[in-house]
Amino acid sequence: MDLLEKATVMHYHRHRIAEYQSGSVESLGWRSQVSQQLRYQQLIKVGDLNGASVLDIGCGYGDLKAFLDLHAVDFDYIGVDQMPEFIAEARKRYANYSRTAFYQTDFSTAELPQVDVVFASGALGYRCKNDSFYTDMICKLYNSARFALAFNMLDKKHFPQHNLLVGHDRDEILTLCQALSPRVDCLSGYLEDDFTVLMYRNAVNDQ
Repeated sequence: MDLLEKATVMHYHRHRIAEYQSGSVESLGWRSQVSQQLRYQQLIKVGDLNGASVLDIGCGYGDLKAFLDLHAVDFDYIGVDQMPEFIAEARKRYANYSRTAFYQTDFSTAELPQVDVVFASGALGYRCKNDSFYTDMICKLYNSARFALAFNMLDKKHFPQHNLLVGHDRDEILTLCQALSPRVDCLSGYLEDDFTVLMYRNAVNDQ
């Protein structure tokens, strides 16, 4: 994404913060907490996260961290987001949590750490004039994962035209992922306009 596109994304979220209040799921761009949680439920189907190291791309307020706490133990969590307001709130919420860290940075340009599992919920849903951006980012995130990458996208067939958010061709995305990974699972049906992709390093789901 170029500087103007990144600035547009930040302006969008600041407008939503002013409208819906800081800390709300609506300020993150989700329709509701229900839709956010439904996406999370698909992401954690990636496998056993107990004792894993996790990188959350576009972490917002760290809501995925709270969700993971209900489903896994002894995991290390790193959240990354370019919005300073999101990171400031996340650090407040999780100030006393061990093995938890948040960083304000642009994941598309930052050097990412090697972790067991990379999650990206909503991070690949912003419009970009450079069509190769999404391909490049999927490759980058997958290369940071020792075990698996789990991400969701809006489905082009069902997502309406939007001036900032963009839907993707599911078949094209799966073709790309299958060229990179020996095992790719696609989950759909939990929301009409969304799909989740699980990309594994090994053909068998065996950490």
